[in-house]
Order: sequence, then C-alpha cells, then structure tokens
Amino acid sequence: MSLLLYSIMCVVLVMAPFLGAYPVFVMKVLCFALFACAFNLLIGYTGLLSFGHAAFFGAAGYAAGHAMKMWGVTPEVGLLLGVGAGAGIGYLVGALAIRRQGIYFAMITLALAQMLFFFCLQTPLTGGEDGLQGIPRGKLFGLLPLADDTTLYYVVLVVVIAAFGLIARIVHSPFGQILKAIKENEPRAISLGYDTARFKLTAFVLSAALSGLAGAIKALVLGFETLTDVHWSMSGTVILMTLVGGLGTLTGPIVGAFVIVALENKLGDIGDFLASTTGIAWFGSLGESVSMVIGLIFVICVLTFRNGIVGEVESWWQRSGGKGVDNAPHL
Repeated sequence: MSLLLYSIMCVVLVMAPFLGAYPVFVMKVLCFALFACAFNLLIGYTGLLSFGHAAFFGAAGYAAGHAMKMWGVTPEVGLLLGVGAGAGIGYLVGALAIRRQGIYFAMITLALAQMLFFFCLQTPLTGGEDGLQGIPRGKLFGLLPLADDTTLYYVVLVVVIAAFGLIARIVHSPFGQILKAIKENEPRAISLGYDTARFKLTAFVLSAALSGLAGAIKALVLGFETLTDVHWSMSGTVILMTLVGGLGTLTGPIVGAFVIVALENKLGDIGDFLASTTGIAWFGSLGESVSMVIGLIFVICVLTFRNGIVGEVESWWQRSGGKGVDNAPHL
C-alpha cells in the first residue's frame, strides 16, 4: 500500500505541469513540504520542539541568494552553500539548546532565531527591509539554463524527492530507531549506554541542513529573499503545517504544507467563487482573513483529529485491517 501511495504521488508530481498546475506554485509547495518534513524529523521522531527553525530556512535563502547574485556561483553551488549555512547555524544553536529540555529548549531556539532576524534586518548583505532582490537562476552545472519554469520544476522535484528519500532512510535506520527511543524514554536510552546529547545534536543539525536546502530552493525559485523567512512567524507556520498534516508521519508534513500554502495563495479565489455562486458578499473578504481561517483550521485539527490528516487516515487504515499508509519503503 505504501509503495503504491508513493508511486501515485510521484506520478502526479511528474505530470503536474501537464495537468494545468502552475509550476512556480507547485515548487513553492515542494519547498515548504521539505521544510515541514525536516522539522518533523526533529519533533516527530526525536521529540524536540524548536521555535527557531525559520533561522535555518531564511539564513540559507540569504546565503544561497547572495552567493548566486554577488559571486555568480552556479545554482548547485548556491544550494550547497545554503545547506552548509543551515547546518552551521543549526550546530551552533543546537549545541546551546540541547543543554535544556522542554519549554526551555524551545525558548532558547526562539531567542537565538530572533537574534539572527535582527542581524538580517540590520546588515547590508541582506538588503534589510527591502530584502535580497533579483537572484538569478543561472545554469545548472553551467550547462542547463533554469530560466524556464518547467525546467526548474523538474530539477526541484528531483532534489526534493531525493531529500525526502534521505529523511525516510534516516527514520528507518538504526540511528532513527535510537531517535525514537530518545523521544519515548530518554532516561532508558541513557541507561542502555547511548549518548543522547550527541544523537539529539546530530538530529538537530540534519533537520537544520534540510531546512536550509528548502530555504535555498525557495530563494532560487522565487528570485528573492525577504525577512519573512527568518521571522518567528515562519517557525509557527512550519509547526502548523506539521500538526495539520500529521506529527510523526512521513507524508503528513507534505499534506499539511499543501493545505496551508494552498489556503494562503488561493483562499481569495475560493472566496470570490463562493461569493459569485451564493450571492453572499461576505465570502469575498476571505482573502483578507487568511490568518483567521488558518487559525480556525488549527483549532479544528486540535479538537477533532489530533493526529493530523495523515495520522487519522493511518489510524483508520490500521483499524480496518491494513498495515498503515505512512510506512515508507526502506530505501
């Protein structure tokens, strides 16, 4: 069942440009899906709640964008620099944060992320409030031009699928099983001889690096980077995506990212359609109430299906005699 599900998802994504989907919109969804999957690796499988993941996402976007615009590096080098920036900042933040647990861990990550936000606000390297504009797409390996949206789409799709495969491999590896043991009962993991601090730091750096990859791809796709990506609200958005989709499931963050990004981008169109078909003018103002609608969805999710969309589907499948829908193939 799981292999069939992943195969269908891949086929749909490959055919998306030919099915009328706007490539830039789908690429944006893929970027946030990877970001949410990276965050889920930390909270869903290690039990560490970070309120500062926007720091890795946004810093990588700035690093990759600055390198491609100012230094003229090729896109693949820019993406690698973004991953390196995310991993490096993740190591510094993680080394300090993992000394504490629970709310103290979350608050340390938030405080350090806000420090980075104010740095990005004041340094001329990022363009301040104007952001970093005019990031060129360039040529992949100096050969393949990425100016065409469809060409870039398939490059992004390959990178995101590879990154998702890496996350699935991590989760199902012995390392991933130790992370799950730490989440379930850290004192017991310590009693078994595991250096839990080292494992948590490694998971934190991996999550930060993958978040950095997502941020670098987003900067490449959209051609700009702004302070929004390093603001604390972005950290809240990725938490929302993960919870709505399904915490601790592999495909849940992907579904959550699609729901949230689709609402942010298409809610106004949906409201206009409802207003024209029902004659109720109030629907036309939905586009101005995105935050309220997303907040309402979050409340409904918490009250009615705490396992998220995919988590509830998986539970239903298990109750009906299936083996689960979110067990990724062992890559």
